[in-house]
Amino acid sequence: MSVTGIMRRRTLQNLPMWAARWQLVRHKSSRPVNTVIMFVPQQEAWVIERMGKFNMILEPGLNFLLPVVDKVKYVQSLKEIAIDIPQQSAITVDNVTLNIDGVLYLRVFDPYKASYGVEDPEYAITQLAQTTMRSEIGKVPLDTVFRERELLNTAIVAAVNNAALAWGITCLRYEIRDMKLPSRIAEAMQMQVEAERKKRAAILESEGIREAAINVAEGDKQADILASEGEKIKQINQAAGEANAILAKAVARAKGLQAVAESLRNSVSTGRNRNII
Repeated sequence: MSVTGIMRRRTLQNLPMWAARWQLVRHKSSRPVNTVIMFVPQQEAWVIERMGKFNMILEPGLNFLLPVVDKVKYVQSLKEIAIDIPQQSAITVDNVTLNIDGVLYLRVFDPYKASYGVEDPEYAITQLAQTTMRSEIGKVPLDTVFRERELLNTAIVAAVNNAALAWGITCLRYEIRDMKLPSRIAEAMQMQVEAERKKRAAILESEGIREAAINVAEGDKQADILASEGEKIKQINQAAGEANAILAKAVARAKGLQAVAESLRNSVSTGRNRNII
């Protein structure tokens, strides 16, 4: 971007008179006078004309020129430059008007093309960025504009680079700075957001109630299962106890009968022995 005459249309259009004058003084830079021995600052390129025709480009450092016939025609800055893209109106595919502004970051890579390829490269790129933004906004609905900022930025950078290649300028990136909606659309979107939040709150509350009911039912179920298992174990233990008691009584009765039978056998044997004697 040329250091000489950087006072651009977009600066004067968007600033009051005193600020525009301050910008003019701030950016105004007269072309260096040919003193034969020239010292070019770092990150600058000086375009030299000899007798009105392009001759060479001076690189940073010490350089020598011929007096009278050589002239510094353009001074190009090789630094990255940020350009404010003025606020513009764009209509989405669903007929909503947006006011958008942004920042474009550029860099000169060919001082010759930047000097002779276009009369006012900054103004040309600004207009191209604005028209590209309107075109890209017109392809998407309002709901997706805020989600597709990165895609819009990429599309603008690609379009600017395609056109600025012949101007010796490359676009590094474009950033949408601000989007303003009509007041009615903004109110409608705010109401939509609030309704969505209320809906989510109601859903979360109902889910909480459902989870609580499920937890209570699950707790009652587990309690019933544990109670029935406890009752089952109790009955099993009780039946086992009764069976053991019956078995013990039967064993005791059997032992008693066995003892009686043994006693009767002993009595019979004793009586027989007496009769034999």
